[in-house]
Amino acid sequence: MELAVYNQQGQDTGRKIQLNDEVFGIEPNEHAVYLDVKQFLANQRQGTHKSKERSEVSGSTRKLHKQKGGGGSRIGDINSPVLVGGGRVFGPRPRDYRFKLNKKLKALARRSALSAKAQEGQIIVVDSINFDAPKTKDFVNFTKNLKVDGKKLLLVLSDKNNNVYLSSRNVPNVHLMNASDINTYALLNNNAIIMTEGSVELINNSK
Repeated sequence: MELAVYNQQGQDTGRKIQLNDEVFGIEPNEHAVYLDVKQFLANQRQGTHKSKERSEVSGSTRKLHKQKGGGGSRIGDINSPVLVGGGRVFGPRPRDYRFKLNKKLKALARRSALSAKAQEGQIIVVDSINFDAPKTKDFVNFTKNLKVDGKKLLLVLSDKNNNVYLSSRNVPNVHLMNASDINTYALLNNNAIIMTEGSVELINNSK
């Protein structure tokens, strides 16, 4: 697959860049994508949820009435879960939600996400992105030139660029990543992807 290369002003440079079919042209594996996204979201969870059980709530352990002969149900102390203010039965406990996936499966999921975005025409390639100084206005004009302003946008660079980062961080729904850090969730969680030529070369060589 070939894509046109644009400049920072949104003009077609007349050049095209070749996308590696093994990375951008495979049949997307939906189950691999599902597992990778599930793992990413699970890893974000703190798992610090906790509710007090019967032995942890504050209250007397005195038996409220005798076991038999009262004509009512059996009952223990005031911390019983059936009473207001009692402990909770089977409440949440702190736990770690993280789980492991094979590297090959994660790589397949990432290639599937890239291929899906390429097939949907949501990838735009620019020759480079450079700003003389950190200015949000310059970045907004850049997105307008490429007609992606107002969209949920992922910007992929080949290496760190402080001026681009500072110019984009105050723009809503814009996420900036290096090519070496992209993941399946970040690729799917947007409406458009802008990649520099350098980042495409790095991704082309990844498997």
